[in-house]
Amino acid sequence: MHQTRVLSGTLTAFLTACASEAVLLNSERIEQRFGNYGIELLESEDGLRRSNLYSREGNLATCRTYALVEFTEQLDERYADTHATVLAGGSIGATARERGWEVHKHTAYIGQLRLPERPTEVRRLMRLRGGELLAVHVYRLILAQADNTLPYATIIEIHHPDYLDLTDLRTLYVDDDEGTLPAADIGRMADLLFSTHAAR
Repeated sequence: MHQTRVLSGTLTAFLTACASEAVLLNSERIEQRFGNYGIELLESEDGLRRSNLYSREGNLATCRTYALVEFTEQLDERYADTHATVLAGGSIGATARERGWEVHKHTAYIGQLRLPERPTEVRRLMRLRGGELLAVHVYRLILAQADNTLPYATIIEIHHPDYLDLTDLRTLYVDDDEGTLPAADIGRMADLLFSTHAAR
């Protein structure tokens, strides 16, 4: 999938001087907010992973965070067991912490994208009508243990408006580069999130 490296090329410049936060994991926050949490691996190929972090009410699952993950090209052997579990569908943050890693987020961008009104995978999973503004968080995920601080992935997350909005993200995360992502790059990010996956 040649499109996968667009993520790194677009965002590399924004990941070098950003603040690092060790914060509550999405899985933990979703469970606190909605009483339960699940993860569905939607796609994993050529270094790119799409996943659906959801809560469930009865038999009805609603996506709370749609995550697009691009793993670093040079994966470190020290987190090989963690990575294997993640590739099998495990939550990145929860899996890393279970294996003794601290999880840090280097924020690159916080903003909003408008959900298309046409059918998309995101719209279907979030059970939305289309046209809503979705909060976006772009960050580099770092794993730390003892004296080891290792890059792991670049992640784009978009959130259901009933879960996290733009104000929530600005409160939760330090964002040194807000508003500096060029419009063309924001457009390519939207294409990655919305263009290739329609409702099934």
